[in-house]
Amino acid sequence: MKITEMREMNADELNSHIEEAHKLLFGARFKHSMHQLDNTAELRQLRHRIAQLKTVLNEKSQKA
Repeated sequence: MKITEMREMNADELNSHIEEAHKLLFGARFKHSMHQLDNTAELRQLRHRIAQLKTVLNEKSQKA
């Protein structure tokens, strides 16, 4: 998902994507601790996506 797509979403959609990304991150961390995660870069990518979503959400709340 690109930043432009994130900026077109409303706050509820952003929050739902943040929750979904947190669930994926939890699962990835669990798999990593059990040595079952094949792509360890996925952890960083998920953290980055969460940060992007939160940034866009913060931008929207400051505009309002």
